[in-house]
Amino acid sequence: MTAQVHVPSLFARVGTASVLTFAVGTTMMAPGFVNDAEAAAHSTKALKIAASKKGSPYRWGATGPHRFDCSGLTLYSFKKAGRKLPRTAQQQYNKTRHISRSQRKRGDLVFFHAGSSVYHVGIYAGSGKIWHSPKTGAVVRLEKIWSGNVWYGRVA
Repeated sequence: MTAQVHVPSLFARVGTASVLTFAVGTTMMAPGFVNDAEAAAHSTKALKIAASKKGSPYRWGATGPHRFDCSGLTLYSFKKAGRKLPRTAQQQYNKTRHISRSQRKRGDLVFFHAGSSVYHVGIYAGSGKIWHSPKTGAVVRLEKIWSGNVWYGRVA
């Protein structure tokens, strides 16, 4: 069953500017809102970009394009996919929409934490694995999630 909306009376009640933030078709929309399909497309692109950096060396504070730290890789990947993230893993966690393990999808961010502090981030690749830049002396690689102390976030 589809709801019928009489637009002229809707304009009269909520005003012209407000109706644009009220509804578009049958999907509720607001300025700056990104639907799940659009978010998934950007996340999938970011995942592919991160995977393309396989073998790039870790360097603390590096944001690419040839060297990365953990949050530098996620920042770079999402920037190239058309989404802006803050610099550090903790700031990225604070900026994402938090989701449960059962809701995670390829391209979501995986945040490793100790208590309430986030110390590492990677991009979920599916099958319990992430693309990440782990530590000094290592390179960007695909690796199994090694801890249960993780939170998940979706980039809008």
